[in-house]
Amino acid sequence: MKKLLTLTMAICLMATLPASAQFGKLLDKAKNAVSGGGAGKKSGSFTTVWESEFENKATRLAVCGGDGELIIGTDDNSASVLDATGKLVWNGDYKKITTNNTNKSEYQYTQWKSGKGGYLFLFDERKLGTDRVACLDIATGKELWSSESYQNLIPKGTKSEDGADQGELDTVKYISELDAFLISQKASIILVKANTGEKIWETNRFKGGVGKYIYNKEKNEIIMANFKPTALGALFAGFKNQLVRINASNGEILWDATFVGTVEKELVTRRAILDMWIRDNKVFLYLNGLMVYDYNNGQKLWEAIYENDMDGGGGGMFSNTQSKKYYRTLADPLFTEDAVYIVMLGTRDRTKYVEKHDLESGKLLWATEKVTGAFCMPNLYKTGNKVLVQIGGKVQVQEYRMESRTSPMGGTYKERVPYIYWDYKAQKNGLICLDDASGKTAWRSDKFDKRITDMIINEGKTVFVGDGDEFYSYDIASGKQLFDVKHNDARVGKATDVIDFDDKVVVLSEKGLAAYNKKDGSRAYATEKIKGVDYFYHIGDNYFLRDQRNSKNIIYGINMTNGETKGSVQSKGKGGSPTYGDGIDITTDGEYIFAFKGKSVEKIKVNN
Repeated sequence: MKKLLTLTMAICLMATLPASAQFGKLLDKAKNAVSGGGAGKKSGSFTTVWESEFENKATRLAVCGGDGELIIGTDDNSASVLDATGKLVWNGDYKKITTNNTNKSEYQYTQWKSGKGGYLFLFDERKLGTDRVACLDIATGKELWSSESYQNLIPKGTKSEDGADQGELDTVKYISELDAFLISQKASIILVKANTGEKIWETNRFKGGVGKYIYNKEKNEIIMANFKPTALGALFAGFKNQLVRINASNGEILWDATFVGTVEKELVTRRAILDMWIRDNKVFLYLNGLMVYDYNNGQKLWEAIYENDMDGGGGGMFSNTQSKKYYRTLADPLFTEDAVYIVMLGTRDRTKYVEKHDLESGKLLWATEKVTGAFCMPNLYKTGNKVLVQIGGKVQVQEYRMESRTSPMGGTYKERVPYIYWDYKAQKNGLICLDDASGKTAWRSDKFDKRITDMIINEGKTVFVGDGDEFYSYDIASGKQLFDVKHNDARVGKATDVIDFDDKVVVLSEKGLAAYNKKDGSRAYATEKIKGVDYFYHIGDNYFLRDQRNSKNIIYGINMTNGETKGSVQSKGKGGSPTYGDGIDITTDGEYIFAFKGKSVEKIKVNN
């Protein structure tokens, strides 16, 4: 779903307008002035629509709403909001706005709503008193509600700079369909109206954070799976893994089931590592395999689970550590009308294989040969009576690096800096095509020695894939190689990823781009203008590339038809969305970029 990403999250993933927060200090200061103007100024070949300044010092949050109608900058004690023209909407001190005198709020996050506006959630952790919570209307700056009833929502004694979550807290979850917040307490969870703080219901039959939920609009019900917030785990006595079906109007638990496995959160994005789907009156929970429950009564119908091979604390070549972890190594389950295909892990010998199960009964229909030496199997695809399996490929790395920063007061200091990027590891690479009836290998590609890009499928008949130096096409039905193009000849370096674009496949490479026509593999264009790209975004009708080498953050806008660069923006400050990294935010239609440069906010038009 998500393509090459840096600080995605995803890219990754994001059904509604996401919460966004910068809990760490932004460090660069903005001055107390607002100025509109500068329209028509060029930023690269992009056009600057306007450049303005926040009224306050935006040291904590600096983000825009998805439609770009509102832009907010905050510090510990105040917020300033601009409109789409760069003019000040409101500015105010939290202590004066809130009725409970919420003041020093090291923890803040924005929750944008569909349509204009959203919520600014403030947490005032008081070491020697009662914690304060306040919720402000971003559009008006008015307090919607405040409370001192909710305690222990954040880890005590943990500085916000020390790797706190980017986004919602473990103990607070925004339910967009209900416009409400679920707040986890020691003994219960409470659903409150987002715009008033009014308690809708409370239940003591669900404990922990909400790792994943699905809202059933037809029945006004929520299916929720929980997880134990790591830093707050001691608060939840008697905690157990719970999957519940709940009446959204009154909090009645219609059934309560347990599941096996530990739900963790990704290192940087803090996304809970589990997925959930409702199909054919069943709930499918994906966590170290698949667990299937009856929607009506919560009874477990069947399961296909494995032991996670990513543990080990740094003991192996690909093991996770406290500061570096690997993700996106396995394809999501592939559902058809009557079956599901799952990538499975062997024991600790790091073998991987595919199982096909009957969707209704869970019966194992077949299992493929086991593949050793493959760190990842990231993609599955079915067409006709064939199933394609990608062996090897890129993996997502999330890590924190200690980097030197220059202090505004002089001197330097060390800061934990988050990175998300994609990388290739030495492993077994290739394509395997399976017979859907038996699971037997119908054909396999030659071994790709160095790497394998993701596969691109065209009309269910052909597959395109690269190995870094060459670019291939295969007929899926027969396995016949249709062409083999020397990607080296494009002189743009080794392939790092592929983008499906109309009648072309664009190969993102170390030094630029090369595009090949799907019909015959002929090269449509090649450009060496962009180097060091480690992520791409497809937003609306626009494509962006990102370069974050050497502590930079550069976003390029690309015309994929001819490979030309529309323009580029280099971050010069902190803030922005965690998805796009320091100093940058982009509207959901991809038409505008906002660059936060410490003292100013620049609105940039992508298409002239």
